[in-house]
Amino acid sequence: MRLATWNVNSIRTRVDRVTDWLERADVDVLAMQETKCKDDQFPTMPFAALGYEIAHVGHSQWNGVAIASRVGLENIEVGFSGQPQWSEAVEARAIGATCGGVRVWSLYIPNGRTLADPHYAYKLDWLAALRNSASGWLADDPTTPVALVGDWNIAPTDDDVWDIEVFRDSTHVTEPERAAFRAIEAEFADVVRPFTPEPKTFTYWDYTQLRFPKKQGMRIDFILGSPEFASRVTHAEIVRDERKPGKKGTKAPSDHAPVLVDLSDG
Repeated sequence: MRLATWNVNSIRTRVDRVTDWLERADVDVLAMQETKCKDDQFPTMPFAALGYEIAHVGHSQWNGVAIASRVGLENIEVGFSGQPQWSEAVEARAIGATCGGVRVWSLYIPNGRTLADPHYAYKLDWLAALRNSASGWLADDPTTPVALVGDWNIAPTDDDVWDIEVFRDSTHVTEPERAAFRAIEAEFADVVRPFTPEPKTFTYWDYTQLRFPKKQGMRIDFILGSPEFASRVTHAEIVRDERKPGKKGTKAPSDHAPVLVDLSDG
């Protein structure tokens, strides 16, 4: 199985780029974040034409997560137990489904905004709740391969940003955020980093100030796997080329690159 995650930054804007890559890369399961549409606005037909089923949750032009699978889509869950609310609502930031025997969670962790913003505390609460739920899933059934994938909005090490001095006193790199990430990593391993160990290997480049050609990015998109999932990973990569601009006249790329793993048969 080939499984990937991609913050698509508006699926309606970039559906052609996404489905073209799915076909070229021969991906079986794709978790998407920042779809930025309601459920009835998701462009399912181009995916269906390639044999993919879709599970999606989106409430507005913000957030939104989805899973596209051509190896089955079962036991779909929108949100996880204890997922915190924001402004009296549970945001569209988590969706889970079983695809070809693998439990996949597409996750869009809150940004945090600034250290003084209530969204920062919300982010830490969100991560703590995710850890509690994920730990419970593992305890309930350690034999099921589980993948927690998506845009984590955390750079776990200084080498995961292009210049740590630029990010001092900013979200994404604070010790509480990194500690929350490590707490989840204690049970769910980062299965991509062993295949991409080089420092300054990024998954996201801001659109402003020509960050991509200047190689000024961040590594904030991850695939974390349970022990059973991690034991089956045979290959992983960050598909940096999909962040490059397309041909003249085509839609701009997402500001994130896809991240993928290959799994051996269970």
